[in-house]
Amino acid sequence: MTTTDPALLDAARTWIAEDPDPRTREELEQVVARVEAGDAAAAADLTDRFAGTLEFGTAGLRGAIGAGPNRMNRVVVTRAAAGLVAYLKDIGATGPVVIGYDARHDSDVYARDTAEVVTGAGLAAHVLPRPLPTPLLAYAIRELGCSAGVMVTASHNPPQDNGYKVYLGDGSQIVPPADEEIAARIAAVGPVADVPRGNGGTVLDESILDRYLDTIAGLAADGPRDLDIVYTPLHGVGGTAVAQVLESAGFSEPRVVAEQEHPDPDFPTVAFPNPEEPGAMDLAMALAEQHGADLVVANDPDADRCAAAVPGPHGWRMLRGDEVGALLAHALLTSGKQGTYATSIVSSSLLGKMAAAHGQPYAETLTGFKWIGRVDGLAFGYEEALGYCVDPEHVKDKDGVSALLLLCELAARAKAEGRGLVDLLDDIALEHGLHATDQLSVRVTDLAEIAAAMERLRTTPPAELGGLAVERVDDLATGSADLPPTEGLRYSLAGGARVVVRPSGTEPKLKCYLEVVVPVDPEDGVDAARIHAVGRLDALRSDIKAAAGI
Repeated sequence: MTTTDPALLDAARTWIAEDPDPRTREELEQVVARVEAGDAAAAADLTDRFAGTLEFGTAGLRGAIGAGPNRMNRVVVTRAAAGLVAYLKDIGATGPVVIGYDARHDSDVYARDTAEVVTGAGLAAHVLPRPLPTPLLAYAIRELGCSAGVMVTASHNPPQDNGYKVYLGDGSQIVPPADEEIAARIAAVGPVADVPRGNGGTVLDESILDRYLDTIAGLAADGPRDLDIVYTPLHGVGGTAVAQVLESAGFSEPRVVAEQEHPDPDFPTVAFPNPEEPGAMDLAMALAEQHGADLVVANDPDADRCAAAVPGPHGWRMLRGDEVGALLAHALLTSGKQGTYATSIVSSSLLGKMAAAHGQPYAETLTGFKWIGRVDGLAFGYEEALGYCVDPEHVKDKDGVSALLLLCELAARAKAEGRGLVDLLDDIALEHGLHATDQLSVRVTDLAEIAAAMERLRTTPPAELGGLAVERVDDLATGSADLPPTEGLRYSLAGGARVVVRPSGTEPKLKCYLEVVVPVDPEDGVDAARIHAVGRLDALRSDIKAAAGI
């Protein structure tokens, strides 16, 4: 027999009484009934549902759909919307709020709830016409002169999750202190039934999408368009947008992975709907192999990320996020785009060298586009997790649609010269050295494991990793003149190598980001440097795993 804190049961009954959603209400009623019958698993489930509230992290609110303050549901969304509009009114913002949503479970419901709370507070609400890419929401904020934007999405998280991304009027995601001030107002929201509600706002027509896609198509310069493209939206919302922008830019219609072509919130063909995850791109690469395609491109489910794969002597291979970042930077730098080139502290150090070679400023930020998008004078920003901002004048966030177009343009130009994207990467390596990156990512079921690993690294810091001396350790939690505090450790190693260890901001993972720099001997070639780099990365991975005890 399990004894459950009566206060917990009272909290659950209070929640049930105010939950406007019959589904989650019934779900919680069943959990409470099982707890009252002595079910230990149900008691643990109930404890977790009420173990605090979802908080704004790297990507706003994000969590599993279900009843309780520690889940994504209509009560949590209503409170978040009420806190946001209270903040906007307190800072004197009077412009409309634009609201977008992806094709995940309940995304449209949460968007409607948000619109009703916004109009109930006396502000105008504009709602995107259907499930559409996240970067369109970032574009619409500035295009429509909005005070804020909300995107209901969990990006590439598992199908049981949803999320709530908040942007302010500059088109960037929220950062401190705005996130903390909004969170304080969310905490001050009373009973959900007392939150004023209006109508569902104004549903925008397709012209907002057309303007966004025309803007992207305008990024492509005149040039070759002969490219056989395979594309997958990974069951997400990018498909029609990508098809339209490629057609407008003069490319032939891509071959689309039929099994993943249409939005499906259950993501039936992939274990995780993230192009970085093993197996996620297998169907696309098989289709490319079948037809002898030139390039595979993909978006994650809300189309703010872009992935690519290329053919090689041993079959198709995924390009790493840092490789795509270097290619896009190369395209923009050689086209003469002026401004600051920026990336995150966990991405490759190569971008800084490329920018310097072209006389352009460079900046490093904390992880997340909420930081990259705010860099003064930004010309291009990227992070290794497949996020790229190639047109910050219009979208101050990562945009998988515009990045995909520029990558296809670059590949078509290379093909016309009898070359491929790997040849361009070889050129970059010959000039700046081979910057090889990799990642060790450990998913946990208990977040205490992550805290324990970070504590081990702090109390017994390694003096050597992968046979390379640790020359400097930066505890990112203390902050610096250039970076606000964040949980993480950065090890600078001999020869320009580097390891950064940090908890994920969106998933229960500990991530270790690895980089080695190998000079390229013109006689031996880049392939020899790559082989050497693989061995060094393997040694780094093994040593940091041991040091962290994971």
